[in-house]
Amino acid sequence: MRIVLFGPPGVGKGTQAVRLCEHFQLAHISTGDMLRDNVTRQTPLGIQAKQIMDSGGLVADEIVLGMIKERLQQDDCRDGCLFDGFPRTEVQAQKLDDMQDSAPDTIIDLDLADEQIVERLCGRRMHPASGRIYHVKFSPPKVPDIDDITGEPLIQRDDDNEETARNRLAVFREQTAPLKNYYAAAAATAKIRHIECDGDGNPVDITQRLILALSV
Repeated sequence: MRIVLFGPPGVGKGTQAVRLCEHFQLAHISTGDMLRDNVTRQTPLGIQAKQIMDSGGLVADEIVLGMIKERLQQDDCRDGCLFDGFPRTEVQAQKLDDMQDSAPDTIIDLDLADEQIVERLCGRRMHPASGRIYHVKFSPPKVPDIDDITGEPLIQRDDDNEETARNRLAVFREQTAPLKNYYAAAAATAKIRHIECDGDGNPVDITQRLILALSV
């Protein structure tokens, strides 16, 4: 099983990716996590990527594709994987299809209204070391701004503000949304399975709907 989890920033891809990977025993391939790791370690790639990410832009294809190729060579990808946040453009999708034994067989399309996404992004808090995500309104930690497990401080990412959130959505709608047509065409010829899912509602209920759809 090779899944692409597709949708705008803030729709809940990270939450669903972790749960689906645990259920189906898939490798979780998150370009966002890869990039943030480089930012944290202040590698040359991380310094370059941070400037782009903070403005809500997309990191260059050659950088992302290089990370993906390297990640797919790791042992845990042999029995299947889930791509979280990749591909983001039609060019990336074509390159992924060209990678031997790595072309996706299933697309999950999560979507949500822009105003709801902005609210989610601006209220999001993260535990940097683990990547655990909370929300001040929808899934708050037991103690405000403190991770439930480690007791360490949570942070608000630099790009989780309204201006950047709206810019990220504009970039997504312009540059990434055409992927819907690309994958819809593939689904029409039975080359790929296309599952559409409303991102509104209880995350646990959304997970159960996705598990059911993937198990058919």
